[in-house]
Amino acid sequence: MGATTVTGKQHKTGFTLIELLVVMAIIGTLIALVTPQYFGSLQKARETALQHDLAVMREAIQQFYSDRERYPANLNELVELRYIRRIPVDPITESPQTWLGIPATGAGQSGIKDIISGATGNTRDGVPYAAL
Repeated sequence: MGATTVTGKQHKTGFTLIELLVVMAIIGTLIALVTPQYFGSLQKARETALQHDLAVMREAIQQFYSDRERYPANLNELVELRYIRRIPVDPITESPQTWLGIPATGAGQSGIKDIISGATGNTRDGVPYAAL
């Protein structure tokens, strides 16, 4: 890949080590700036998905109660009776098994009245996941 000059001599073309190091330093700096924003937006998306899933399941529990005048025994009953298609995966724990049902209280009531995430820790705003 040599280039011929007017005098007929060939010069080798390519990048010097210094040029390569400068480019690598620039790329490293850009990655260092973008990475925290990426992970922050990823966490925000998980929290938004969690809030949406909780709203859908809570609405299904209320619909179940309105239709049957009792609370569902568990989340599987909501699926079996087609109030929801499937139990969603908790976006924080990445498992559909970690949802925690809040039991109904009161005379003659049983079943789950509310649902919360079983994830430990807090949202980016400092609110515990179980309090959403």
